[in-house]
Amino acid sequence: MELVAGCYEQVLFGFAIHPEPDAGGDHEEQKWTPVADFTHHAHTASLSAVAVNSRFVVTGSKDETIHIYDMKKKIDHGALVHHNGTITCLKFYGNRHLISGAEDGLICVWDAKKWECLKSIKAHKGHVTFLSIHPTGKLALSVGTDKTLRTWNLVEGRSAFIKNIKQNAHIVEWSPRGEKYVVVILNKIDVYQLDTASVSGTITNEKRISSVTFLSESVLAVAGDEEVVRVFDCDSLMCLCEFKAHENRVKDMFSFEVPEHHVIVTASSDGFIKMWKLKQDKRVPPSLLCEVKTNARLTCLGVWLDRVTDTQESLPSAAEPSPVRKEQSKVNKKEAGDVQEEERQSLPNSRKCNLTGDSKKPMKGRTPVSTKKRKMVEMLEKKKRKKKI
Repeated sequence: MELVAGCYEQVLFGFAIHPEPDAGGDHEEQKWTPVADFTHHAHTASLSAVAVNSRFVVTGSKDETIHIYDMKKKIDHGALVHHNGTITCLKFYGNRHLISGAEDGLICVWDAKKWECLKSIKAHKGHVTFLSIHPTGKLALSVGTDKTLRTWNLVEGRSAFIKNIKQNAHIVEWSPRGEKYVVVILNKIDVYQLDTASVSGTITNEKRISSVTFLSESVLAVAGDEEVVRVFDCDSLMCLCEFKAHENRVKDMFSFEVPEHHVIVTASSDGFIKMWKLKQDKRVPPSLLCEVKTNARLTCLGVWLDRVTDTQESLPSAAEPSPVRKEQSKVNKKEAGDVQEEERQSLPNSRKCNLTGDSKKPMKGRTPVSTKKRKMVEMLEKKKRKKKI
């Protein structure tokens, strides 16, 4: 596995993590060793977002570009130039699709094999501040500076529902099973249930929240403009535990599971990246597995796991039903009119979009790729695969 972290100083850091043999059989005392692997200086401004799949790390920056780094070959794989504004969020869905959001209000869906822009949607009237993909890949949520929470039907590439919220939200996140989601506004977290699309409760943190990550379907880790990380139960809305993670504010968090370990990673403005082993009882604070000092002001974080493939390869095809609930579409006539008008503005040249790589007009950056050329490339790829077999 490898820790990757971006910083204000325009650098992406990579640290290979080596779990040490557990001689005594006591996993509680086990320590991991981080080894500096690479520094990648591709951007001309500070890094603002990072995403990882089983092959690539992609980084977004205030320089308006998305850079691709091949983790298998340890080489720069090029850049995506489509957005006009800071890249605010990047999310992979499996190995086939990347979704990006930026300050230009656009959400773009990319083919992560050919690195073509399959779809560009004018998602928000202001900046896109955050987005999250449902575990099924059929829905996405986005929040922006237009004080809206928007639900996207990824099967058809269109707006499914628009909810006005009182303030600008800066984080939205689905739970692991997709039965609930959280929307973060300053230091407050509204917990929504998917079946009702309504707030079931609100969690209040002491300071502005910078990052959240689900540890289970109902347990959420919360970090903010302080040294402490808190763990909350989304059902009871109670704080289960809190622990001092850093000497400065925590900027980003990431959680993942490997055999015998459930790990949470934290990155801070103090320059440290730390990996913590979570206990089975979430009321008990986690134990420190390892830490590494970067001497940089960290902004974003990811973990690359050297796996053969992800559980989900691509977004679902248009033939599959969308899990958009009936409750979400029950809006009054005025709201329905607003949604329809928004869709017409967002998708002027498309009746229906299948975001599985079968778009009739794929885009690479801003250059159209002809259907004839694409078919030739596909034929060559098939021949290559037959030769390998």
